[in-house]
Amino acid sequence: MPGLLLTTTAKVACAHQGAASPSAGAPRVSLGGVPAVLQTAPYTVAGCAAPPQTGGPDATGTWTTGTTRVTANGVPLAVLTSTGTCAPTGVPMQAQSTQTRVRAT
Repeated sequence: MPGLLLTTTAKVACAHQGAASPSAGAPRVSLGGVPAVLQTAPYTVAGCAAPPQTGGPDATGTWTTGTTRVTANGVPLAVLTSTGTCAPTGVPMQAQSTQTRVRAT
């Protein structure tokens, strides 16, 4: 999936607008001094407004798609167009902004 690579400072949110942040970045890949995000890196969601009766609020998120041709130590990277899922509600996790210089497929 082509797109701009995500970094650990990219703005990511659950569908309820809770802020999501990665647990860690790629230890050997950085963009402008900021670590890139592996597709497999779990995210922590804070400030989710999902009501408890829907199974919320969201607590974690993971990317389900990422790069296909560019990897870090054999692991795909997350891109702005990646799709993700939040738990426990199952709503989408979406990247809203990231760096604008490095694109990968």
